[in-house]
Amino acid sequence: MKQIGIVVLETYRRQVKSWSFLLLVLSPFIFLLLSFGVGYLSATATKGNAEKVAIIAAPKQLTQQLVVDQKNTTTRYQTVATAQKALSNKDLKGYLVVKKTAGRLQATYHGTEKLSQTQSSHFLQVLAAYQQSLNLQQAKLNQQQLTALQTTPQLRQKVTHVDKNNDDAVKLVSFMLLLFLMYFILLTYTTTVAQDIASEKGTKIMEVIFSSMPARNYFYGKILGTLSVIITHLLIYVLGGIAFFLMAPQLAITKKVFNENHELITKVLGNLANLNLLYVLLGVIIFTVLAALCGSLVVRPEDTSKAIQPVMYLVMVGFFGALTLGQTDDNLIVKVASFIPFLSSFFMPIRLINEHPAGWQVGLSLLLLLASTVGLSVYVGNLYSGLILQTDDVGMLKSFRRGLKIK
Repeated sequence: MKQIGIVVLETYRRQVKSWSFLLLVLSPFIFLLLSFGVGYLSATATKGNAEKVAIIAAPKQLTQQLVVDQKNTTTRYQTVATAQKALSNKDLKGYLVVKKTAGRLQATYHGTEKLSQTQSSHFLQVLAAYQQSLNLQQAKLNQQQLTALQTTPQLRQKVTHVDKNNDDAVKLVSFMLLLFLMYFILLTYTTTVAQDIASEKGTKIMEVIFSSMPARNYFYGKILGTLSVIITHLLIYVLGGIAFFLMAPQLAITKKVFNENHELITKVLGNLANLNLLYVLLGVIIFTVLAALCGSLVVRPEDTSKAIQPVMYLVMVGFFGALTLGQTDDNLIVKVASFIPFLSSFFMPIRLINEHPAGWQVGLSLLLLLASTVGLSVYVGNLYSGLILQTDDVGMLKSFRRGLKIK
């Protein structure tokens, strides 16, 4: 165990200290910061007086009522002429002129841009209320009639079913996040492991190492070290996500969006932080072991891209298969694939998100995946010495056959 621990630590230290790992971890955060930064700067650059609507109302008591807020509306301009001048100078988005003619309000908006939904709704609400008061004054109703007119309807809601549209949105977002997370991690780390092992093949240092420790222990250490790097990578994303989840309601640029979608975000996080993580972890391990096997079959590191093609094809089958069939309810292919090792890492999480498979199905799927992962790891570990010490470029298939004989 001590020997394995040393290999784990060395593998972990070497990969984490590399610039590629740092860029890999930081790139999503940099992308998000740039996206929010550009969006915020674009939004703030267009704000100010140019976004305001001037209120010019003949009934003066209407002026303050029509003000939505100080950022979007202004009462600074008292006449149409001054408002027109400000509009031509691009100091205003537009101006609203309200006149009362024969007991009827007439409001006309002039501008270079349409009113926002908030502004339009507010103006209509205020104008309708004021027009109603004018109508009541002109009708000269008594108190009993006025009281009768003020009677309002009563609306009660008794919800007995889940909002299907919201539930579908949660499933779709959860499915896409999990699928692309798996695909991104597998493409990145399977290549890294294969290149790392291919670069060590046939070197004198490996002969020295294998003379002091079993080859399978060294292999287990490499896999566990890489797995530790992946866990560190995911943990950084988890901590970053928690920090963003806590900060988003406080930040001006994300507060509105976060509050409007708080329930959706919470449910999506719940779908990700459950049994699906175990499938992701086991899927990463089994694909990493397979990539290590492929990397040990080539002599030159530059041939690694060819060696791991079977792994890439298998990853793409799982990814595109899940992407195509994942939103189809009660699909037989999805059900069958959720029990096949390698593919189950893509398909069973989809079933867990979209439906509720029986407990025995989840247990059987996990058992098959776990047994396959352990079995493949032990098998490759036993072959590792015979594969890694070969120096002849005889092709992948012949190299594998030699490894079987040497073990």
